[in-house]
Amino acid sequence: MKKICLVCSSGGHLTHLYLLKGFWEKYDRYWVTFDKEDSRSLLKNERKYWCSYPTNRSLKNLIRNTILAIKVLKKERPDIIISSGAGVAVPFFYIGKLFRAKLVYIEVYDRIDLPTVTGRLVYPIADKFILQWEEQKKYYPKGINLGGII
Repeated sequence: MKKICLVCSSGGHLTHLYLLKGFWEKYDRYWVTFDKEDSRSLLKNERKYWCSYPTNRSLKNLIRNTILAIKVLKKERPDIIISSGAGVAVPFFYIGKLFRAKLVYIEVYDRIDLPTVTGRLVYPIADKFILQWEEQKKYYPKGINLGGII
């Protein structure tokens, strides 16, 4: 059975991944996200690892999350890492690539005209890059437009 690592920020990014429950619920899985009220509530019966935040423009938390990625990925050895953003996805994708995990990134729904920073950083190494708008193809030509998750 495949093992999945679902990594994301809390809030909308977590909601996006949670909406894919019909896909991930049948697999051995674990989550990496922020220790916040919404994630504690939504993921109360899920296996999870808490990462450091904020991730935007915080070198200290990037280093902490990179160390966490090394420890968690070495222990768990997921077959697939899936993320909808944001910054915490970056160290998990790059370290996950070293562990030969397949990487699936879902660009956010509300960014039609500009790419996200996380999207730009993980696009070169993602095995599948999922788009929710055809307009996003101009930034991510290898992306696959599957339409909106919500």
